[in-house]
Amino acid sequence: MNAAGTLPAWAALLTALFVLIGAAVTLIGSLGLLRLGTFYKRVHAPTLGTTLGMVSILAGSVLCFSVLEARPVVHEILIAVFVTLTTPVTLMLLVRAALYRDRTEGSTDVPAAEVAEDLIPPA
Repeated sequence: MNAAGTLPAWAALLTALFVLIGAAVTLIGSLGLLRLGTFYKRVHAPTLGTTLGMVSILAGSVLCFSVLEARPVVHEILIAVFVTLTTPVTLMLLVRAALYRDRTEGSTDVPAAEVAEDLIPPA
């Protein structure tokens, strides 16, 4: 038995729109992973795609199940909180590990190190 048949047309349309937008944003982030040149550029696209795509897909899920159950369904908020907290932390750890490795090996693909003298404006 499928409950989608009892979903009103307006809710089905909005749910489909949210899910398609989320899938498109996630796909664009995945394509950025393939297209961008260096690791440091590559790491941003899937991170942003994951976060923004997840928000749209979860909005569609909340809408669909809230309409079907005739009450607010917000357990997807926990998913959003966990993904929103873990994605930037993972990004930061990966970039710091790669930066340390590249600087230790003397790679030329490393972003320039910030020097305290560069941050002080000339008098």
